[in-house]
Amino acid sequence: MAGSEPVTAPDQHKPGHRKSARIGAVLSAAVLVIMAFCGNHEGKVEDIWLIGLAALLLVIVIGDAALRRAGLRS
Repeated sequence: MAGSEPVTAPDQHKPGHRKSARIGAVLSAAVLVIMAFCGNHEGKVEDIWLIGLAALLLVIVIGDAALRRAGLRS
């Protein structure tokens, strides 16, 4: 029957470059922090956003690693 097999997207069948994605996220977070400290902006709102986004990227990378280690993610 055609309805018994689950529907999946083509990108779910091929693995991505997990290590490259982690390195890219960490490097992006580092660049955001550098931008916060070396920028030419006067207010603190930009600093909060840049550091917050960098922290969010790192939380995502750490959370992904923890889920993969626990076997909850493939």
